[in-house]
Amino acid sequence: MAAGRAPLGLRRWLSSPAPAPRVCVVGSGPAGFYTAQHILKHHGGAQVDIYEKLPVPFGLVRFGVAPDHPEVKNVINTFTQTARSERCAYYGNVTVGRDVTVPELRQAYHAVVLSYGAEDNRVLGIPGENLSGVYSARAFVGWYNGLPENRDLKPDLNCETALILGHGNVALDIARILLSPLQLLRKTDITDSSLAALACSKVKRVWLVGRRGPLQVAFTIKELREMINLPGARAVLNPADFTGLENAVKDAPRPRKRLTELMIKTALEKPVEVQATAGEAAAPREWRLKFQRSPQEVLPTPDGRRARGVRMAVTRLEGSGDSARAIPTGDVEELECGLVLSSIGYRSLPLDPAVPFDAQRGIIPNSSGRVEGVPGLYCSGWVKRGPTGVIITTMNDSFDTAQSVLEDLQGGVLDMSPSREGFGAVESILHSRGVRPVSFSDWEKIDAAEVARGKAAGKPREKIVDPAEMLRLIGH
Repeated sequence: MAAGRAPLGLRRWLSSPAPAPRVCVVGSGPAGFYTAQHILKHHGGAQVDIYEKLPVPFGLVRFGVAPDHPEVKNVINTFTQTARSERCAYYGNVTVGRDVTVPELRQAYHAVVLSYGAEDNRVLGIPGENLSGVYSARAFVGWYNGLPENRDLKPDLNCETALILGHGNVALDIARILLSPLQLLRKTDITDSSLAALACSKVKRVWLVGRRGPLQVAFTIKELREMINLPGARAVLNPADFTGLENAVKDAPRPRKRLTELMIKTALEKPVEVQATAGEAAAPREWRLKFQRSPQEVLPTPDGRRARGVRMAVTRLEGSGDSARAIPTGDVEELECGLVLSSIGYRSLPLDPAVPFDAQRGIIPNSSGRVEGVPGLYCSGWVKRGPTGVIITTMNDSFDTAQSVLEDLQGGVLDMSPSREGFGAVESILHSRGVRPVSFSDWEKIDAAEVARGKAAGKPREKIVDPAEMLRLIGH
């Protein structure tokens, strides 16, 4: 044997191409798409399949971002480029955990990434929470954004005062949508039916109530500024809530300092008389921030059916900064309102008995996205770290998980010896269960139909809210 030459069989084995890694991503929101994007960009051979339970992609970019924030939806262009890559495929209308299980996916793919987000909301856990007129922020946002499961919500907007529990960006989004002049909303992709309901709305006062103080609010300055500048509505902030805070915030991080200073400035400004727009009653719409109030009970109307107000415990703060805790003082107070919206956070649910889940924290236990105790299974986004942060937070988080997948592919942690069939194996499973997936080009037909309908109404799109109609449109 010639020196330095490996035997023929070994040479053939050394030069035979390693099987292309097949990666599956569950969920087509920002977490799923950013994870896929990073893997495709940094591994020249990887094939990535994205599964989504709805026929349509993009998750909270489509169904969570406020209709009057179109610039935030520009990430859809990046996601579309990813989906059109020849090494990426999209399969909508597939519910993982029901139509195909996680163990079945793990047999079909070298790596499976769970990026399915937070499809539930945290509950208040107080009496009266289930009365008519009480809605979760998640359902209300889903309703005006065309999320199929919320299309029949029909919230009752027949009262003058709405109370939103929570001081985050979602709470401000809802307040803004409730108080926005119709001519602003008409130019957005808000759904037709919610626009019609808002046109008849009697709501003209919105209270935003939080358990803690001004230094603990979770909303950001951009959203606060939008609210302050909303045409036809005025901010009513109580100067007494901000006494001494200028000193307290001196050494705070800059975003917190600027946010607090803007609230103080707004509280101290002389209220400008808001000009009523033609056709509107002279009484301006207004919104208020209320601090250190913890909901104890939603109060019923005399017939016991509807909400008529909320009883709240007055709280005091123990500790300072973000870790401050709200402790009830024993005093209570009642606020009259006919609409209660609970915006206290989203919550992830377990997907499949084969996947570990920490119900207490509402996440899949993981380390840098590697699911504890299950090699080859990963998670990214809200189901990995909890429902916090903006799209950029999820992007960084997803790149972190994608990096773990790439490291495990390169470091031999994942068993690459058997080539995996990927969608080939899943397709026969779905077929046997009567499930027809929706491709990305199918979505592009739905997209074109929505844009055409919107154009006729002077909107960027008119969302189709019924999955059955989406499927009819593509001939399923």
